[in-house]
Amino acid sequence: DAEEYQPPIWKSYLYQLQQEAPRPKRIICPREVENRPKYYGREFHGIISREQADEILAGVEGAYILRESQRQPGCYTLALRFGNQTLNYRLFYDGKHFVGEKRFESIHDLVTDGLITLYIETKASEYISKMTTNPIYEHIGYATLLREKVSRRLSRTKNESRKASVMSEENTPVEKITSLVRRAALTQNDNHFNYEKAHNFKVHTFRGPHWCEYCANFMWGLIAQGVRCSDCGLNVHKQCSKYVPNDCQPDLKRIKRVYCCDLTTLVKAHNTQRPMVVDSCIREIEARGLKSEGLYRVSGFTEHIEDVKMAFDRDGDKADISASIYPDINIIAGALKLYFRDLPIPVITYDTYSKFIEAAKISNPDERLEAIHEVLMLLPAAHYETLRYLMIHLKKVTLHEKDNFMNAENLGIVFGPTLMRPPEDSTLATLNDMRYQKLIVQILIENEDVLF
Repeated sequence: DAEEYQPPIWKSYLYQLQQEAPRPKRIICPREVENRPKYYGREFHGIISREQADEILAGVEGAYILRESQRQPGCYTLALRFGNQTLNYRLFYDGKHFVGEKRFESIHDLVTDGLITLYIETKASEYISKMTTNPIYEHIGYATLLREKVSRRLSRTKNESRKASVMSEENTPVEKITSLVRRAALTQNDNHFNYEKAHNFKVHTFRGPHWCEYCANFMWGLIAQGVRCSDCGLNVHKQCSKYVPNDCQPDLKRIKRVYCCDLTTLVKAHNTQRPMVVDSCIREIEARGLKSEGLYRVSGFTEHIEDVKMAFDRDGDKADISASIYPDINIIAGALKLYFRDLPIPVITYDTYSKFIEAAKISNPDERLEAIHEVLMLLPAAHYETLRYLMIHLKKVTLHEKDNFMNAENLGIVFGPTLMRPPEDSTLATLNDMRYQKLIVQILIENEDVLF
């Protein structure tokens, strides 16, 4: 079980190389340099040639100076001694110093990171090129055997939510498990709705030594050593991130809100088939609002809709949206529409938008229906399931048309621009496509039993 878990043996070869890398040695200019930029120190030697820089740095590995270009006054160069030769890099400053992607607070840090990178890439270029060929990722963490071991340990917890218990337990053996293995356990144990989700990798600076959870190799450098998934916390080299499968299991601790959160991220974090906002609002509307005149067309008070939004962001599925708190059902309907409008990727995704519009333009009804069905199959699983559930609900709304005066066409007008938006933010494109957006939703409602 979890107590028996042994962490992987991290591959320390690159860490040892980083320790061996030359240390930066600042060569101070012996004279006072006029017009020295205020963000450079006494390592600035003014306008000198490459040959002069080479003489100053000769024989001192890791030595560096800054100089102003003879050919391009106002342009600055970092001259660095490495591998018995002087390397020259165009130097930039925008509040931080940089020669490439990474930005540094000081020239010293820039040179330190550069020497580490140069040394490791010189000594281990072939090793680095092969790092991703035999990853530990397939053997630990997400591996079936280990996953089952940890799952058996977690399955003995008796809290209402197993996922919550893993995250809230303190001073227990479970807390000793790496984040990778914890996510694996949750994937096996709790995630019945196994929607595929790509990791949301962002460049990250690790404080202290850190190893890649894909290849087990050290993540070298001073800053921006690798990337971290902001949804689940997986830490990997930038080059390794290209090989990580789309198996992100978001951690609830990292999901700060419900509205404006990616749909698949939300359902995987909460382990639900659909966003809980959709289920809660539709359940409330069907319980007391199906006969409400102008349902979804009549707006509730904006400030009350914002209150519902904040309640979901704060309390998740525990949010109270009952009649005792919000007697006007239009507030709940407005909160549901706002949820769809706030999605960073609409329910009908940007990738499928143009295909839906083209399908709507087909004049033959049977061919059009077939084309729409084919595009529906391209939606991510969580988006498809959410759309399916919503269309079943909206079909129920149309069955009470004599009371609420909302037929499929009216609902199409309301939900067309709510569920689908053109990839490019173009007012003209939106206006041109509005009738097709309406038609798509209308067809989805009228044919939900066939299309889904």
